[in-house]
Amino acid sequence: MKTAHDLVQEAKARIHEVPLEEAQAAINDAVLLLDVREGDEYHAGHIPGAVSIPRGILEFKLSNDPALDLRDQPIVIYCKTSGRAALAAATMKEMGYLHVQSIEGGFDAWQDAGKPVVTPDMLDFE
Repeated sequence: MKTAHDLVQEAKARIHEVPLEEAQAAINDAVLLLDVREGDEYHAGHIPGAVSIPRGILEFKLSNDPALDLRDQPIVIYCKTSGRAALAAATMKEMGYLHVQSIEGGFDAWQDAGKPVVTPDMLDFE
């Protein structure tokens, strides 16, 4: 029986992971920067310009949003440490997306390297 770790390793063997040093250039060249973490993770801080589509609804969102119909546009994906992003990238590849890459090490590596992070202001009802 396979574990989640096994599935992530298999996915990583089928996708392209961008080294952290090359991530900003890949993001600059991408049409879409996709954060596949959960909504609360995204709202706690994310890479500037990222769009949130949690991993759990990715296939449904891709299938139902006309803005995501083009399969040949460059897309960069990330999650917390790169496991969910690898699974998402492999799934997108199976769905016909041609230029999907994930960021090696994910958001944690990005943040640890001191790269820019957006933290939305929380509403104050006081």
